[in-house]
Amino acid sequence: QVQLVESGGGLVQPGGSLTLSCVVKGITVSDNTIAWYRQAPGKQRTWAAQITDGGIPMYTDSVKGRFTISRDNAKNTIYLQMNSLKSEDTAVYFCNRYRNGQHDWGQGTQVTVSS
Repeated sequence: QVQLVESGGGLVQPGGSLTLSCVVKGITVSDNTIAWYRQAPGKQRTWAAQITDGGIPMYTDSVKGRFTISRDNAKNTIYLQMNSLKSEDTAVYFCNRYRNGQHDWGQGTQVTVSS
């Protein structure tokens, strides 16, 4: 059974930074593509970033240059370093693994960017 547990969210001022963590259980992160999605209030959940099984990062345009996704194979954990945060980054952030037509989701962690 796949389990993804996010943490690290919180309240931060515009221009600040946060690092989210996703501890993964039941699979090996280096054998999978793991993604971060986010869902702003009243909006659909959208893809933000991913790291492939080969370690290649990919980002949606709105976070390029500000967010960095990384992986610690020893800890089986995915990170999302978020810098220069904007109010429009406010959302619940979810960790995701998609494989063979099935999505596995974590419970999400709230990020609020506000002064």
